Amino acid sequence: MTRAADFDEFYRRERAALYRALALTVRDPDVATEAVDEAMVRAYQNWWRIGGYDNPAGWVYRVALNWSISRARRRRRELWPEPPPPEPDCADSVLAAAVAALPDKQRAVVVLRFHMDWSLDQIAAALRIPTGTVKSRLHRSLATLRSELEDARRES
Repeated sequence: MTRAADFDEFYRRERAALYRALALTVRDPDVATEAVDEAMVRAYQNWWRIGGYDNPAGWVYRVALNWSISRARRRRRELWPEPPPPEPDCADSVLAAAVAALPDKQRAVVVLRFHMDWSLDQIAAALRIPTGTVKSRLHRSLATLRSELEDARRES
């Protein structure tokens, strides 16, 4: 298979899932679109190297996340910031609100584990953290979500 065909297959297979994961992580669909597009361009330019990785989607996610973080830093310097973006649609609004309320690092781990169905090692590689850190963030996140959902259940 040629480099372009190999990348094209990867793009079609992974782009939508990467977009959804990043949109849930950064909570802004427009930023997620730009970030994934930018990361995919970089992946194509370096496909000769990235195509051989065990998890090229992890590399693209990391590049997209870094791009969105850099963009957020630039935007904070603006004089008139835009209002916060709407939350992404989710079938269970209570769960979506609880996930959105998690700290950024915990939310990223939850999204990659349960939305993208990535292994702990894949998450660790994408976020450049030890697997043990992924486990502890996931444990804390799930405890927080469990508590929030139990509170919401009691209130309803």
